[in-house]
Amino acid sequence: MKYTIAVLPGDGAGHDVIPEGLKVLEAVRKVTGHEFELRRGSIGAKAWEETGEALSDATIELCKTSNAVLFGAVGLPKYERPNLDSRPENGYGFIRLRKALGLFANIRPVKLFPALADFSNLKPEVVKGLDVIIVRELIGGIYFAEPKYYRQTPEGGEAVDTLAYTEAEVARILRVGFELARGRKKQLLEVDKFGILRSSDLWRSVAQKLAAEYPDVTLGHMNIDACAMELIRKPTGLDVIVTENLFGDILSDEASMLVGSIGMMPSASLAGIPGRGAKSFGLYEPIHGSAPDIAGKDVANPIATILSAALMLRYSLGLEEEAGLIERAVETVLGEGYRTVDIARGDGAATGTREMGDRIAAAVLSA
Repeated sequence: MKYTIAVLPGDGAGHDVIPEGLKVLEAVRKVTGHEFELRRGSIGAKAWEETGEALSDATIELCKTSNAVLFGAVGLPKYERPNLDSRPENGYGFIRLRKALGLFANIRPVKLFPALADFSNLKPEVVKGLDVIIVRELIGGIYFAEPKYYRQTPEGGEAVDTLAYTEAEVARILRVGFELARGRKKQLLEVDKFGILRSSDLWRSVAQKLAAEYPDVTLGHMNIDACAMELIRKPTGLDVIVTENLFGDILSDEASMLVGSIGMMPSASLAGIPGRGAKSFGLYEPIHGSAPDIAGKDVANPIATILSAALMLRYSLGLEEEAGLIERAVETVLGEGYRTVDIARGDGAATGTREMGDRIAAAVLSA
């Protein structure tokens, strides 16, 4: 089979880790014979400086006409200050790209590889066997709803962000959670702030209505603060979590500390509902950001990007066996003791970005 992949390295360390993801995809090509046509595009602060657009219509079209998107990261510190006269719009174009591509479902696996049990911020006995999925609604809620403004008044500054959802928006992301839960432990936890936010009334009522269509899945509810504590107290008791945009953003970053490093966390942003053999267009990225302080130094951890490529094979290309091939290769290399600096301890030499990519690609080839 031949697939087209839009490749958007973005800014900073995106240019370090994306080549390693492509290196591993090339190894998959050699093993399986599948062809991956790479179509490169530009986004982020670097694109804005060069063209005046953080996200061009051409880049959007490039993504829309591809089978999937492999994305690095965007952002530079010099633009991350309030009240700048000029800076890249709308999250360096990335927020707008999510909306333009209809990427409503963000899936973030939180899986601890056995070799990293001692590298989690929690005790090994607390995180042993950890395998959770956080499903985040991605193009609604407080990040997108209007009105949204910051203005000066005679009394001083005033800012407004609006949290709004429709039943249709809530139902489609809940279906993603139900479908994923159906293929796992059949447990779905809907997370909200019930009793405080009226939007949480909507989330709970829609979840309970949909539960009738999934009698094999046990539905639970939990407030966001309690869930944040549960991720630390007993994370292995959780399975599939589904929640709104802001809460999902916070919970998934918190969860990255359970698996050793944010450099271990992949993600998939989908325009459709996975499950039952369905394929969906999607964008795949590490969650760690552009990390400009380490960009170009051969120290960034490429594993989140490599695992994101595995998710791309699974959800957008329907290549489950090939996705597993990459994930097993990562486990093999970690089991052999290789560590990038973010997951290394002691006086042993850390593995560089390129060497880690080389070793995982070699493990794919030798599987």
